[in-house]
Amino acid sequence: MFKIIITLVTLSFAVFSTVPAQSEADEIRSILDERDEEIKELLGPEGTDYTGEQREMIKNIVNDIIHYRSMAQFALGNTYDEISEEEQEEFVDLFATIIRDNSLNRLEIYRAEVTYENIEVNNGSAYVETMAQLENVRTSVDYQFERINGEWMITDMTIDDVSTAESYNRQYQNIIRRHGFDALLNSLRNRAARAST
Repeated sequence: MFKIIITLVTLSFAVFSTVPAQSEADEIRSILDERDEEIKELLGPEGTDYTGEQREMIKNIVNDIIHYRSMAQFALGNTYDEISEEEQEEFVDLFATIIRDNSLNRLEIYRAEVTYENIEVNNGSAYVETMAQLENVRTSVDYQFERINGEWMITDMTIDDVSTAESYNRQYQNIIRRHGFDALLNSLRNRAARAST
């Protein structure tokens, strides 16, 4: 009898312990679905000419769930802890400006139909595997999520097995090794200035 009770308790715990992970997975999927629907609604039919206001709205929807500080910190590596707070703030702002600007390079990609391959949630982190199909082209787009200040935020995106954060890390570390952090910061200032014009 005692063994049966223990077994039932164990089974109950196993069932209920999967509920939070499942509800969090549903929450993350809902966040991505709502974003996808809002973007597609703004895009309208193919061949639409977008006003500056529409482009800004699309940019905000695409990027507002990205946690730039986490991504920027990974991209900069150990150098992030070696620079001043003022330089950290400027670096994150410049990094965010560049990422946001790049998101509008090809608006048509946001018309792709998205299917979910897998969502894994574990202790405030989540990895989401999706497949985006535009016409006959299929592209794997995966997201790394972290729960930050109570909200799920994207900290990395992997497109066709290429991590965004890792790509920037390789670029930035190469510049820092050759020319130093100041050269990288000046380069980002120039790029951000072009993006804002």
